[in-house]
Amino acid sequence: MHLIKSTLTLAAVLALWGCANTPGAGPQKDKTYYLTILHTNDHHGRFWKNGDGEYGMAARKTLIDQIRGEVSLAGGHTLLLDGGDVNTGVPESDLQDAVPDFKGMDLLRYDAMAVGNHEFDKPLSVLRSQRAMVQFPMLAANIYEGGKRMFEPYKVFDIDGLRVGVMGLTTEDTRKMVSPENIKGIEFRNVIAEARQVVPELRGKADIVIAATHMGHYENGNHGTQSEGDVEMARAVKGIDLIVGGHTQNPVCMKAENVVDKAYVPGADCKPDRQNGAWIVQAHEWGKYVGRADFEYRNGEFKLVKYALIPVNLMKSVKGADGKSSKVPYTELIAEDKDMLALLKPYQDFGQQKLLVEIGSTDGKLEGDRAVVRSKPASMAVLIGQAMMDKTKADFAVVNAGGVRDSFAPGKLTYKDVLKVQPFGNTTVTVDLSGKEVMDYLNAVAKMSVGSGAFAQFAGIRLVITGGNVTSATINGAPLDNNKTYRMVVNKFSAEGGDGYPKLTDHKSYVDTGYVDADVLRAYVSAKSPLKAADYEPGDAVVRR
Repeated sequence: MHLIKSTLTLAAVLALWGCANTPGAGPQKDKTYYLTILHTNDHHGRFWKNGDGEYGMAARKTLIDQIRGEVSLAGGHTLLLDGGDVNTGVPESDLQDAVPDFKGMDLLRYDAMAVGNHEFDKPLSVLRSQRAMVQFPMLAANIYEGGKRMFEPYKVFDIDGLRVGVMGLTTEDTRKMVSPENIKGIEFRNVIAEARQVVPELRGKADIVIAATHMGHYENGNHGTQSEGDVEMARAVKGIDLIVGGHTQNPVCMKAENVVDKAYVPGADCKPDRQNGAWIVQAHEWGKYVGRADFEYRNGEFKLVKYALIPVNLMKSVKGADGKSSKVPYTELIAEDKDMLALLKPYQDFGQQKLLVEIGSTDGKLEGDRAVVRSKPASMAVLIGQAMMDKTKADFAVVNAGGVRDSFAPGKLTYKDVLKVQPFGNTTVTVDLSGKEVMDYLNAVAKMSVGSGAFAQFAGIRLVITGGNVTSATINGAPLDNNKTYRMVVNKFSAEGGDGYPKLTDHKSYVDTGYVDADVLRAYVSAKSPLKAADYEPGDAVVRR
């Protein structure tokens, strides 16, 4: 995509940002309005570029400022929206309660964001502080506290007479994806039922209705054990023009009707989904892309003119004539904005000082990549399970895939590497179960959907799972015995019923050890280094048929 290099005047900048006035009488007849929706989602602490120079808020600001300038010169207007999950993912951000991320979003002049489930990863005091830190609204129509909405349900923007309503919705799965201690007294009501109430209300105040959601895009509405997402809501609720989504962290680019293009390449054409008259967009994750949807509105007709996912300095590996690989950008490199760098650098420097202490090493990759760990046995999950077993003397471990957030690359390992894998600060929990109780538990977690954070990983146990049921289980080299007692270790999130796991906190043998999972893994890596990656390969320990 070719971007103009002009600089906005202060007056133009203020005009672009100051479009959220009290809604007026409505759009003029026979006038064509040009509206560009820019969108991101699932930031997860990536305020700084990665080691390859990809993404980062400084380059994002340059890109967004250029688009705003281009749109303004063409007589159009922009809204910048986010699909939620600003929190959790990179230690420099996690250690500082995502302060750099929210301050960066404010400098980027976001107009609104959906509330994500990870906004509840820390105590409510942190969320309230983040909310007070920014000028833009955090929207969620279906989150209630004490019987009243906890956030604004929507915001109406007046753009030269054109009224644009943006409502927020958050996945109901939040209640099982975060610590219950953080959401006491909070309800996550059904998104479809709530949208059916809010959309008609908003239609009475706005000419265009946009839903900023953190619910997920599931191909053809196949959401498995997870709550309904954008596709299901669009099919059930008439009157939504555009859904700016998040949560599933995939680029919503369609190969055909109800068929996602899973082989999408950065910089290629992207056709958004459309369901029941609503366009559905999602910009992958981490600020890797800025989504750009150019619309025209005239006499009640809202038409998509052009859509693109714009890569933010994403790289690909290419081999040179000498056979050596190097990284080159998919598209033209975007310079970093100096004001954003000045804002963020102190936070990055502080985090680096805390995190770059070497704690050990590994001779090979320990696999924890999202696409792998949520679909099949993965070595990083085995390592985590072994570390918990070693600390608690448990017989076996169960690890929810959503608690594994990254891989270990070959070479030296730092505390930062550990916190990238386990950023949530969960404690480690043990429970002593009879053989029958073990089998009941295993049968429950074996049914968790492939592709979800609930997908179960195991260590210290051999299983055969047939059609979602455990048909064989071996612990300590012997078949599971109903008359024996076994110690199981899990994280507290799972023990409290997170991800829909069986609740263990009421069991008479339940023990919260107080050991933080990342500290357990750090101590294990330090004691066992250099790690041999082959020792943690799952092999055929878990067979699914």
